[in-house]
Amino acid sequence: MMNRILILLLIMSLNGYGQQGYQISISLNAYKGQQLYLGYHYGKLKALADSAVADANGTVVFKGAKPLGGGIYFLVSPKKELLFEMLVDKQQHFSVTGDSSKLNEIRFKGSKDNEDFQTYTGFVQERGKAIQQLQESLARASNKGDSAAIETRIRELNKVIYQYRTDWIRQNPSSFLTTLFYALQEPEIPPANKHPRGVYDSTYAYHYFKGHYWDGISLADDRLLRTPFFENRLVRYYRELVPPVPDSIKLEVDRMLLEARPNKDIYKYLLNHFVQQYINPTYMGQDAVFLHLFEQYINNHPEVDWYNEKSMKYITDRAYSLMANQLGQPAWDLVMVDSTEKPSPLYEVNAPLVVICFWDPTCSHCKEMVPHLDSLYQQKWKKQGVKLYGVMTEGGKANWIKYIKDNNLKDWIHVYQTEQQREADYKAGKPSYRQLYDVYQTPVLYLLDEQKRIVAKKLSYQQLDELITRKLQQKSGTK
Repeated sequence: MMNRILILLLIMSLNGYGQQGYQISISLNAYKGQQLYLGYHYGKLKALADSAVADANGTVVFKGAKPLGGGIYFLVSPKKELLFEMLVDKQQHFSVTGDSSKLNEIRFKGSKDNEDFQTYTGFVQERGKAIQQLQESLARASNKGDSAAIETRIRELNKVIYQYRTDWIRQNPSSFLTTLFYALQEPEIPPANKHPRGVYDSTYAYHYFKGHYWDGISLADDRLLRTPFFENRLVRYYRELVPPVPDSIKLEVDRMLLEARPNKDIYKYLLNHFVQQYINPTYMGQDAVFLHLFEQYINNHPEVDWYNEKSMKYITDRAYSLMANQLGQPAWDLVMVDSTEKPSPLYEVNAPLVVICFWDPTCSHCKEMVPHLDSLYQQKWKKQGVKLYGVMTEGGKANWIKYIKDNNLKDWIHVYQTEQQREADYKAGKPSYRQLYDVYQTPVLYLLDEQKRIVAKKLSYQQLDELITRKLQQKSGTK
């Protein structure tokens, strides 16, 4: 019995079972005595995993006591050039040999993943060259017949690559390469005769594509983080397939974070990605997604322990600033004074729509924008009953009054907060208007309705003009 156990242990040792950490030996002929680096993809970034000096024979050994996280790694030259890629997963003790002038012919030993990856890469490169040549021919094609034939051939070659991945997935369901292929594949929309009523339906096609976009991809698999294509896939999903309204986005991020929660690495990555995306969003109103993330996943959640004190303060401050100025909410009153120190509160302004302009007479962007804003107001908005409430944020009272006079900014409601008002608010523990309106740079424009609810914020004056026109048409019942 003891002999059988010893034999079994010997076999396991020879096959790499029971080995700890990682050891990757790479022999090339051009880097003797030089520093080489082992890196990996991380979203759109590239990160360093290890470095070592090649010996007199040109062999460099990367090794460590803890296993590397699975993913696509690469060798980097002393000149910081990416030499070739390799897969790292369960097999973390393997060797690579080759000629630095023929990196497409390197050989792997002890890593079936990389042998399979290399075979696939060669297959794709060969067809990729053919596709590139056809695309060049397409650009030179002189008639529609030739163009159609070339386009058909390009589609056929792409289908061959797609079929290679599909066949591999079916035959090797548990391999790391299968995981990568799923992340590369796109859903194949059924032909038109398979759509409802037997005709092409763009709505059906959209929902089919969206519903199958993540097929075969586990969001609890952190190996996806260390690839060059997962982040692109994620970004594309939210850019092209998720409606850009906060409620739709919230549903999607909740679903993804729930699926990723078992794996801290990918959970951390996704949460950070969503926070960065929506803390200063591209589209107005999407900051509501950031607030949702803060309230549901960050604030008072001790398991989110990767933010340092400075980052956490920034996130918290942004959250509390944005809570006060969400679309559809009543705007906070601005109890300010005009140039003669006469009180002129925001809530005493009666108008169907009120534009608030936070500006600084010494700010170059303000100097460029304010005259255009005034032209719109004088030529159009004023006749429509819109009021313009201008808040001087900085620059000094003298500069403010001079700019108003020099640029003939008449009929605005010009106000500012005195130093005494600012000190009184501070002593009373009241938040500043900057926090309440998220004004940390200028100019900033808001649009309020008759009840002083926030209709829009931080738009350009051109966008504001379009919105005002639309709102007034809706109010009057015209198109």
